[in-house]
Amino acid sequence: MNPANDDQHGLTGREAVEATAAVWLSLRDRGMTAAETEAFVRWLQESPEHAAVFEELQQTWRDFDQLATLLRPGAAPDPDTLAPRRRRRFARLPLVSLAAAAGLALLALGIWEWRGPQHFAETPVGAFQKIDLPDGSVAQLNTDSAIDVDMRGNERRVRIVRGEIDFAVRKDRAHPFIVSAGRVEVRAVGTAFNVRARDARVEVLVSEGLVQVCDAVKRQPLLPPAAGTGEPAYLAVGDRAVISAPPPAAAEPVAVQVQRVSGEQLRRALAWQERRLEFDDTPLGEVVAEFNRYNRVKLVVTDAQLAARPFSGTFRTDGYEALVALLQHSFGVTVVRQGDAIQLAPR
Repeated sequence: MNPANDDQHGLTGREAVEATAAVWLSLRDRGMTAAETEAFVRWLQESPEHAAVFEELQQTWRDFDQLATLLRPGAAPDPDTLAPRRRRRFARLPLVSLAAAAGLALLALGIWEWRGPQHFAETPVGAFQKIDLPDGSVAQLNTDSAIDVDMRGNERRVRIVRGEIDFAVRKDRAHPFIVSAGRVEVRAVGTAFNVRARDARVEVLVSEGLVQVCDAVKRQPLLPPAAGTGEPAYLAVGDRAVISAPPPAAAEPVAVQVQRVSGEQLRRALAWQERRLEFDDTPLGEVVAEFNRYNRVKLVVTDAQLAARPFSGTFRTDGYEALVALLQHSFGVTVVRQGDAIQLAPR
């Protein structure tokens, strides 16, 4: 099933194609998996219009990048930047073969860059950044994260390119605050929530107020209506939504699991904002994965029993050496160092 061709959600054919193309652009900028790449090529092959819409939308973002140069102090105006351009009309485009559409896919994957390498805000591995957004909201970027921001019109939009970001949203009912991560949209007015995007999975954790999670392609809420009222359902304080969001053309539906977390669990989940990692009976394999997010030196656990062993403790995000020393001297773990990797094995 291709969600872009589903006409049951109030979208015209053109609107559905544009919505799907926008999600593909977001996924491509984040970096596609092999399965997503295959699905993307199939989507382009379905219709010449798909490739044309994708190209036009990407060109629009290129134009925005050029216009951004006009805002830099001392920038020399370029008359070509504001020169009128002939708008493409798909009805006049010559029909192209499926092979040509596949060729456009390869160009998109290998050559084109959506909005270029620069983003509104970006952190490398091990770094953090707290920034004020143009609307007065605040975003805190965790390690290896990037966002783009668009505050034009009646909506305040932030696109997560990769990583994890915590938002404190300034209240403005006339201008909804919308965070997109691949196929998932999180909508709020004035609230605080954390979003982590990784591959085809998005996690949303609410620490203040209410938020709504939606499918960006189908333009509909992901949570069923509230029982008895039929009103839209929201995530509240202490709710964590784990969303499996396959690529737009995939047959698998978007799946959502909502969990309630305690105040202590909420505090631990957000401890990264204070440069800490806190674990409570967490499998060692997950502990290692968290440390690897923040450090160039990678910890490796190949033994399944050791990886499943529960572990508790509090560390600095860059404190992998303290973890290794504790495991070696108190848990009887063998440590082997090889370049930028540290292998952990049972004795």
